[in-house]
Amino acid sequence: MVTAAFFYLFSGIAIASAFMVIAAKNPVHSVLFLILAFVNAAGLFLLIGAEFLAMLLIVVYVGAVSVLFLFVVMMLDVDFAALRQGFLQYLPVGAVIGVIFLVELLLILGTWSIDPNLVRTPAVGIPTQAVMTNTEALGVVIYTRYAFLFQIAGLILLVAMIGAIVLTLRERTGVRRQNIAAQTLRTTATAIEVRKVPSREGV
Repeated sequence: MVTAAFFYLFSGIAIASAFMVIAAKNPVHSVLFLILAFVNAAGLFLLIGAEFLAMLLIVVYVGAVSVLFLFVVMMLDVDFAALRQGFLQYLPVGAVIGVIFLVELLLILGTWSIDPNLVRTPAVGIPTQAVMTNTEALGVVIYTRYAFLFQIAGLILLVAMIGAIVLTLRERTGVRRQNIAAQTLRTTATAIEVRKVPSREGV
């Protein structure tokens, strides 16, 4: 019963934190709520016996990725008011997606019930060999049974990263940019200028 109580505690805080990530007006607060969601997700991994994934979530995502997001948001000084100017033109599509998610959540809550043995019965058959460690068992499951879904998740993260870069990329006037083609085509005659300076005289 204690395990089930911790499960519902971690999952409830994780869901609330995930909602606050998109609901908070301050982007710094959104990153802090994202860190809180990662910590609670790590607690859920500990409950199902995936200690490696829990530590990986804390070290990699909380210790590196989220902190990197926080510093980028604080240092870039992005004009979020300008980004929200085109909000109304995407409102119909967002409303349709929101209604779909709401219907799915209502269907889930309609069949929801408390089960104390929920955490004790894992849904994935992880190999249980005496010589197999937790990390090796997770690798066997992820890269065999769920290899295709694992690759799809990586592709979604890649698309999200490219989309974030495109949204925050702004052309600034008066900034000198690197021209790699011009640098590559430079020759000795255009790169340097040799002058013969008379003795005891300046250039």
